[in-house]
Amino acid sequence: MDEELKKILEKTANTIRQLSFEAVQKANSGHPGLPMGCAELGAYLYGHLLNHNPKNPHWTNRDRLILSAGHGSMWLYSCLHLSGFDLSLDDIKSFRQLHSKTPGHPEYEESHGIEATTGPLGQGVGNAVGLALGLKILETKFNREGQKILDPKVFCLAGDGCLMEGVSNEASSFAGHLSLDNFILIHDANHITLDGPLDQSCSEDVAARYRAYGFETLEMDGNDLESIDSVMSQLREKQTRPIYIACHTTIGKGSPNKAGTYKVHGSPLGEEEVRATKEALGLSEEAFHIPQSVKTFFENRLTSQVQLEEEWNKRYEGWRTDYPKESEAFQVMKERKIPDSLEERLSKLEIESPMSGRKASQEVLQVLGQELPFLYGGSADLSGSDCTMMKQFPLIAPRDFKGRNIKFGIREFGMATSAAGLFQTGMILPYVGTFFTFSDYMRNAIRLAALSNYHVIYQLTHDSVFLGEDGPTHQPVEHLAAMRAMPHLHLIRPGDSNEVKGAWSAALHYHGPTILVLTRQALPLLSETALPFKEGVARGAYIVLKEREKADFCLFATGSELSLAIDVARALEKRDKHVRVVSVPCWELFDKQDDHYRASIVEGDFGQRVSIEAGVSFGWCKFIGEQGIAIAIDQFGLSAPIGDIANEFGFTVDAILDRLLSL
Repeated sequence: MDEELKKILEKTANTIRQLSFEAVQKANSGHPGLPMGCAELGAYLYGHLLNHNPKNPHWTNRDRLILSAGHGSMWLYSCLHLSGFDLSLDDIKSFRQLHSKTPGHPEYEESHGIEATTGPLGQGVGNAVGLALGLKILETKFNREGQKILDPKVFCLAGDGCLMEGVSNEASSFAGHLSLDNFILIHDANHITLDGPLDQSCSEDVAARYRAYGFETLEMDGNDLESIDSVMSQLREKQTRPIYIACHTTIGKGSPNKAGTYKVHGSPLGEEEVRATKEALGLSEEAFHIPQSVKTFFENRLTSQVQLEEEWNKRYEGWRTDYPKESEAFQVMKERKIPDSLEERLSKLEIESPMSGRKASQEVLQVLGQELPFLYGGSADLSGSDCTMMKQFPLIAPRDFKGRNIKFGIREFGMATSAAGLFQTGMILPYVGTFFTFSDYMRNAIRLAALSNYHVIYQLTHDSVFLGEDGPTHQPVEHLAAMRAMPHLHLIRPGDSNEVKGAWSAALHYHGPTILVLTRQALPLLSETALPFKEGVARGAYIVLKEREKADFCLFATGSELSLAIDVARALEKRDKHVRVVSVPCWELFDKQDDHYRASIVEGDFGQRVSIEAGVSFGWCKFIGEQGIAIAIDQFGLSAPIGDIANEFGFTVDAILDRLLSL
């Protein structure tokens, strides 16, 4: 390594340390250990290795860095500030304060250079694997011999805790299987966890595990710039498969009394230790001091990074001229725009009746695959059951990324985190599928998608006890309520093929995550749901059967219970009762309607209010009130044929009539 570069990177590393431990101290909250221990690594990555342009954080060909160990967020914020991203020194000083750009854990915001929301340990590894896969897909699609317009690397910094979490193992196994030669996992191997030394809870050979996954494994001293350079300087040209780097560091390096201990992991240094650390490192007594030489170094680097993108732009323009069709496809994928004609195309799609929700969705997917070239999807080993395959396209395979269908294997959590990474490419709209009950495995990844407004679609099938003989281990009952409780997440449970079409339209147009909850059993096609999208599913709740006179009953239903509700209404009408039936495929969309529309559905004297849904009753009082009747399943399911289950839980016309007419 050039001696002059080494000296300025050493000074940069100490600047990262000072900014980090002082921000944590000012907030009186945070994790100074990782930022101080990984300061040399941050200086090397942001001061030398990474190809990006802080003045255009959206540059398509930029290298990506994801901090999986998100508790060390001040490391990332310090590096981004020094590099010239849109994070000011005042933002650094506002660490962990209300509405600041520097929250306790990084939150997805490309304009600041933050590629992923991280914090729950291990998920950043999954995001990085999905991002690396997405970039390999794009490279395969658009690079041409002699005209390579995409060649970014994906770096992920993970801690000991990240690599103990199961999700990182799922994702890493998948990355090794696919031989992702653009993925570099850097393990901050400081042998300390929040609760104490690592050897109190873990004694495995992590490098051996990664070799078994199919990674090349390397090792370096993360506090020695020469060691870092000797390992990382070769990666851009010589990588042939995913790489794991054991980066040995001293947590809290520079702190005279706390370095190397768990006491520096998750607590401020304290005023006395701050002073002692500054003295030990020869740092300025001025708070949040950045040496002028460091400022000048990054100003010059920023100039070269701007030039790097300008040079790429010239290559890109030449590629556009030589490959106009590919250029048009590139732009379509960047925009991820849903064609205005899609609703009409879907309305003309004939789907036989009866048909299960999952199979109707697969029929829709065949159209979407043709219409939306940016749509990529897969399943956790259930594509034949959850019907997620776009049949006209091949599978993605190791070192072969031409397909559009992904077999994630039995890795539900890893699949969900990877889907977020696919979205983070900025050019792919991902969907993933499994059984609804297995959303429990995925829940925290879905939560981060909701928190971050990632546009990811989850096709979750086998939606209720009516999947039958597999029994209560596979029968969701509480899952609808649990997912509806999550902010920013749309859950849509369509009642027939018409509503399945509407559900996909809603999911495609919502720039956030959506769960499509679909049946295993066949459903009849209902004439009452044959409405334009904006009058039906887009409303979240809408009237499918209107009372002729003042209503005696108002029935609210979702999914497979919608046809049951209509059958109950017809039976009540034969008994001279007047009934309104409301389909409620998406509570969240209904909540977004104007006051007048919502009042027309849930306010007024519509008689006895009744909800009919094969799940727990929790939450339905928002539609039926405290005096309403919830036809629900407030217990776990049973292993039996579907008809027996319906009889057991009272989900038949006769059982519901008996309950309503006995009032």
